[in-house]
Amino acid sequence: MSAKTQHRNILYAIFGFVCVVILMGLIGFFALGRDPEIIQGQVEVSEYRVSSKVPGRILEIRVKEGDFVKVGDTLAVIDAPEVRAKMNQARGAEEGASALDQMARNGARKEQVQGAYQLLQKAKAGLEIAEKSYNRVQRLYDEGVMSEQKRDEAFANYKAMEATCAAAQSQYDMAVNGARQEEKLAAQAQLSRARGAVEEVTSYLGETVQLAQMEGEVSSIYPKVGELVGTGSPIMTISMMQDLWGTFNVREDQLNDIKVGTELTAYVPAFDKEVKMKVYYMKDQGSYAVWKATKSRGQYDLKTFEVKARPTEKLEGLRPGMSLIVR
Repeated sequence: MSAKTQHRNILYAIFGFVCVVILMGLIGFFALGRDPEIIQGQVEVSEYRVSSKVPGRILEIRVKEGDFVKVGDTLAVIDAPEVRAKMNQARGAEEGASALDQMARNGARKEQVQGAYQLLQKAKAGLEIAEKSYNRVQRLYDEGVMSEQKRDEAFANYKAMEATCAAAQSQYDMAVNGARQEEKLAAQAQLSRARGAVEEVTSYLGETVQLAQMEGEVSSIYPKVGELVGTGSPIMTISMMQDLWGTFNVREDQLNDIKVGTELTAYVPAFDKEVKMKVYYMKDQGSYAVWKATKSRGQYDLKTFEVKARPTEKLEGLRPGMSLIVR
């Protein structure tokens, strides 16, 4: 066999080997396919923190972490002696304002009214005598028996007693009518202010007993019995187990089939089960979040979106923190 023929046979063998390799690669690619991309998330839950409007010392904590509480259950009791002292002050101010308001409504005392009435009667009697005396002096003056000086003195005395009677009548009317309208309104306003202070302190007293506003599970308790808590300081956290959802971080090149309203099937490794979920929220996580850079290949950056989905069916035992796998 010539050298030329051997060389050609070697080329044919190499070419055949390359074709076999390519063929096997194509068969493997189309037969096995690519591994599906996995999106991993976790279960989240709505929470609310229990806190007080008033500072005080923790007197009792009536629940433990892991307890399930219902609306209205007592969670903790706070000792706030300063609030009780303010309540005593507010009630004292209310009683004083109420007495002033009652006094303004009732007017003068009966003894004052009676005294004003007696003075009025005395003034009327004096006016009657002064009028009769003036009439007698006037007749004598007309007859020429009495001098003009005496007539003028009697007339002046009559007018003075008339003014005295009018003044006594005013004093009597004022005693009967009581305080002025402005004084009554001022007393009412002061009473309303005092009652408002009592209502305010009452609301603060209600804050010394913390009640559950929503049913859920006690996930964390922060202070211990005997510790001081300030205004707005968290006492415990309640997880509302009826409001669960899944959170996923998804690159934008994986969002082809995901939008609000899309139904997903998530695998829960904790139970080795799947759960149906419906997407209700999508939002980009900004430049600070996880992203995949492709600029080194002359392409573009891929941002990450936060996707939230709620279970459409109940999975018993599902808890916050459990993993969710979407393929």
